Amino acid sequence: MGKSKYDPLTPDLTTLCKLGSIVVHAEEMLSTGHAFDRAALQSLLIDPEVQRWIKAMGVYMPVKR
Repeated sequence: MGKSKYDPLTPDLTTLCKLGSIVVHAEEMLSTGHAFDRAALQSLLIDPEVQRWIKAMGVYMPVKR
């Protein structure tokens, strides 16, 4: 069997949990500014699964400034 192509529109459960965690920590950081949320965001944003999903989303992601 060949390796199937990764589909960013159907990420696996762990990737979905990490993306959800990014949302929750961003909301918390914006409301309370807690240092833990910033550290959690930094860790999640460099996670290989999250990076793979971001890369696979390509043109559907906002362009970085």
